[in-house]
Amino acid sequence: MAQPDDMLDDEDYPAYTMGRAAEITGASQDFLRRLDEAKLITPFRSAGGHRRYSRYQLRLAARAREMVDHGTALEAACRIIILENQLEDALRHHESYQRADAA
Repeated sequence: MAQPDDMLDDEDYPAYTMGRAAEITGASQDFLRRLDEAKLITPFRSAGGHRRYSRYQLRLAARAREMVDHGTALEAACRIIILENQLEDALRHHESYQRADAA
């Protein structure tokens, strides 16, 4: 089992309640629900069914809020962020393959 210090350093640990996540990102709780519906972030659910968010998810939510604030439709913002993340992952994999080939 992870130690408390490990959980605090874990970007994916669902440490934030919906209220706190909304406060941190400057978004409404409804906006966070809509991000879940748009499949940008899927918050962890506590035993009581409450949404819990990780720092990584909060960064995605803040990016989406920023894009929407600048006039991008929510669905488009979510799709752009998803594609950016996929591209980043692909570039990381490509780089690791190139390093392996060079070795």
